[in-house]
Amino acid sequence: QVQVVVSGGGSVQAGGSLRLSCEVSGYSSRYYSLGWFRQGPGKEREGVGVIYVATGTTYYNADVKGRFTISQDNAKNTVYLQMNSLKPEDTAMYYCATGSSYSVAPESYKYWGQGTQVTVSA
Repeated sequence: QVQVVVSGGGSVQAGGSLRLSCEVSGYSSRYYSLGWFRQGPGKEREGVGVIYVATGTTYYNADVKGRFTISQDNAKNTVYLQMNSLKPEDTAMYYCATGSSYSVAPESYKYWGQGTQVTVSA
């Protein structure tokens, strides 16, 4: 059984940084994708980026490319989302999820973490 646990959210002023962690357990291999998603108040859930865990290949949405970085620590089965130069529009509940598809579409993912709130003030 796959378990996904996200942590690291908080409040920060515009221009600041946060690092989110996503701990994954239950996989017998690293042949899966891990996506980062967010959902702001009154908005649809959207993809932030994805990493194919087996190779470390990443993809980012245009809104965050150059500011956010996805990395991994295989020894800890943990994927990180480093968020720099944060903007108020980044305020959202952030989620991580795993699945078999290398995609930023939420519908492509099966196992979801609980989410962590990120709030960026102006």
